[in-house]
Amino acid sequence: MVNDDLLPLLDPNRKGTNGRPLGGMNVTDEEIEMRDRIWRFLAAPQVKDWAWPYSAELRPAKAGGGTPKQIGKYYRWLSEQRYSSSHARYNLISEHAGWDIGTLPGVFKSICIVIDIDRQRGVAVADIDGLDPAMLAKVDRRDKDNGIFILRFISALNFRFSSYQYALDHLIVETPGKEAVEVDAVLDDLSVWVDRANAHDFCSGGVVFAGGRGDDKALPSRVLLDAPSEGEYRK
Repeated sequence: MVNDDLLPLLDPNRKGTNGRPLGGMNVTDEEIEMRDRIWRFLAAPQVKDWAWPYSAELRPAKAGGGTPKQIGKYYRWLSEQRYSSSHARYNLISEHAGWDIGTLPGVFKSICIVIDIDRQRGVAVADIDGLDPAMLAKVDRRDKDNGIFILRFISALNFRFSSYQYALDHLIVETPGKEAVEVDAVLDDLSVWVDRANAHDFCSGGVVFAGGRGDDKALPSRVLLDAPSEGEYRK
């Protein structure tokens, strides 16, 4: 209810996620896809939406995202779950971080394509004479709106990484286990993506635009590109 009904009323920027005009200008398929992919990082149905405070969806947050109290929510959620083995909590961190890693190539590619769409709009505005002021204002607003969605993603990704790291550190103290080594390796892989996101480096993974431009710089070999399905859930 909050994601599908309440937030769209409070934040008109989110209208672009369901195909309606955003800022008075129609949304491209690529922009809708980017918003859908980013949404996954703003909510975590598999863990009761621990991953991001709803207030963060209403305004862009600074990179790093989340207060220390919020970052500890994931660890508290893990601690409250009852398992037959204490090692299960380590395995959950690996699974959740692995799912994130598995979706990130698509998110980065989608963001990169939208960045290029904004670039194409800028080129068109510069080349076409006689555009009315209202259209120019819409183009400027769309560029800013897309930037806000990207900032939300960067903040949410930082928040998740910090939450996983916080949970690992506290589990090592609470219930030491050899699985901590595996979790640390997965988080090391995730940190590659976090660093790229913080650097706004979304286009160095071999994305090719419609015009044929691309970058053949390879992604780090240790990064997991496929992840197990998280199942289906209602957006």
